[in-house]
Amino acid sequence: MELVHLLRGLTVELDLFGAEFAARHGLHPTDLRALVHLLDAARAGSVVTPGRLGEALRLNSAGTTGLVDRLVRLGLIRRERDPEDRRKVRLVVEGRATELGQAFFGGLIADLVTAMGGFGEAELAVAQRFLTAMTDVVATARAR
Repeated sequence: MELVHLLRGLTVELDLFGAEFAARHGLHPTDLRALVHLLDAARAGSVVTPGRLGEALRLNSAGTTGLVDRLVRLGLIRRERDPEDRRKVRLVVEGRATELGQAFFGGLIADLVTAMGGFGEAELAVAQRFLTAMTDVVATARAR
């Protein structure tokens, strides 16, 4: 149970850190989750439509539209026609969002990478496998 409590503590600390970013930039916590989802998708080379974003965040159509409108108005994302299917709209993160995130989270990321330097390759491989398994368990429980 000690590991479960440590995971909970890490989750709380990361949530509080993210909430501070959201508060400083006039964002709702769901706005931050949307930006993270869009950034992760972009890193993976995936296209995100408003519908897919709504599904990922478990928002209805009206909630998704409000969220997207708010992020567009703040200059953090833009709507863009899909070049392969002009009927579809995809969501693209603007450079401003990346810059704000880097300015706020960059120090934390650097500190995390430094802390990871104190572990060997084999230890980090086990940690990666562990965190992946825990994430999968939580995602499965949430989907039920």
